[in-house]
Amino acid sequence: MSEVVLDGAALTAEQVRSVARDGARVLVHEDGLTRASAAHESIRALTAARPVYGRTTGVGANRLVAVEYESSAGPVVLGPEGSVVPPGTPMREVTHHEPHGLRLLRSHAGGAGPLLDPVSVRAMLTVRANQLAAGGSGVAPHLLTALAEALNRGLTPPVHAFGGIGTGDLPALAVTALCLLGEVPWRGGVMPPVPFDPADALSFISSNAGSIGEAALACADLSELLRASTVITALAFLACDGNSEPYEAVVHLARPHPGQQTVAARLRDLLAGQPVKAARIQDPYSYRAVPQVHGPALDAVVALERTMGIELNAAAENPLVDSVGRRVLHNANFHTAYLGLALDAMRNALYQTAALSVARLSLLLEPAFTGLSPFLASGPPGSSGLMILEYVAHSALGALRLNATPTALATAVVSRGVEEHAPFSSQAARNSLDAVDSYRIVLAAELVAAVRALRMRGTPPVDGPLAEAFGYAAERLPDRLDDRPLDQDVEDAAGLLPALAGLEG
Repeated sequence: MSEVVLDGAALTAEQVRSVARDGARVLVHEDGLTRASAAHESIRALTAARPVYGRTTGVGANRLVAVEYESSAGPVVLGPEGSVVPPGTPMREVTHHEPHGLRLLRSHAGGAGPLLDPVSVRAMLTVRANQLAAGGSGVAPHLLTALAEALNRGLTPPVHAFGGIGTGDLPALAVTALCLLGEVPWRGGVMPPVPFDPADALSFISSNAGSIGEAALACADLSELLRASTVITALAFLACDGNSEPYEAVVHLARPHPGQQTVAARLRDLLAGQPVKAARIQDPYSYRAVPQVHGPALDAVVALERTMGIELNAAAENPLVDSVGRRVLHNANFHTAYLGLALDAMRNALYQTAALSVARLSLLLEPAFTGLSPFLASGPPGSSGLMILEYVAHSALGALRLNATPTALATAVVSRGVEEHAPFSSQAARNSLDAVDSYRIVLAAELVAAVRALRMRGTPPVDGPLAEAFGYAAERLPDRLDDRPLDQDVEDAAGLLPALAGLEG
């Protein structure tokens, strides 16, 4: 994708990845600007007539504290209960300090820990811009185009790793606002300061765009890696003379889980026309149970994609501006339990399929399954061949196991007990990105071994997508068999996975 249009309605995880990682240019659709403008006009009128959280009040436990409401249209003074003081009423001067909104941004830009990778931050900016295009926030529409300009200039705010707990990425978006204002320097370049109405402060930062952005990256990557995994499984299957009987359609019609059926059908397509010669009446689980173990991971990603489709295009704002009904509604759409639970389920399912990949790697190094030398070694007795790849794969699997721990098992009570629940979806998204990295290493190790085994056997796949996949990988992976460092082999194999995903039958 060279361009991605943000309209607040149709953004996908793949498009977020295209902007964040590949540098696709962002365009803002006119419909998005129209919705943002309508919400902005509505909230200005509504705030002059009634209390609005974050505009005429403090935030969190300060929600009952009335504050002066100042916007670019001028100050509106509030009485003790948040009511608007009629014009002309004698009152003390209330404009002796900086606007509440500006102080809110500065006080909330308090993240900590290492700075996030610019890719993750670009994903956040993309998501927040699209959310604003969905309408409902009430911020000035030019902030939407300002975010798009920052993305197209390659700029990112300095966002720290710690600060979100799944009820709003407040520090990350507060520092973004300060970058727009010109108070904090951008990373990667400069752009002129952007006018920022202090009244828009909470409406701009009250979002989980950072968590949703990282979840989108993980979702797009995992969907791709799971497709590549099926191809690598089929290559390893040929190298070990697997028995294809467990993949027969009648087996899976007898237990018709969608993902299970999909995986079995893909394996049948990949192996169609190949010289399959079953060496055993029944294979180990790492081949026999692929549909039953890999299938849940597919189903989990489908469920995550469905959740992402909603989250990426939702006006999940608090308060929510209803431009049509001319209302402002206080709510909890900022709470991301749906997202956190979907990510937790996906990582747990991913661990299972990664464990099968590691098991298949071990079988590829075992002479009883390949008919080749131990560890696919060549040279003097005692040569190690690919022995170390088992350690590498298990190390990555161990990291994935830690990442798979459900974040939804924790919660938090903050802001003097008023905000007494948190889904920790921010941590779920971060763990999912880390799980992607671990799974990529596991698959790369299996691919290196499968290609080497098929080369040594002299039995490459014939015709079809599997032959194409083998040819693509074999052409790009070293064919040396001597004992040597294998780190570059694994790195090269990891780089081939996106293309293998596209070759799946």
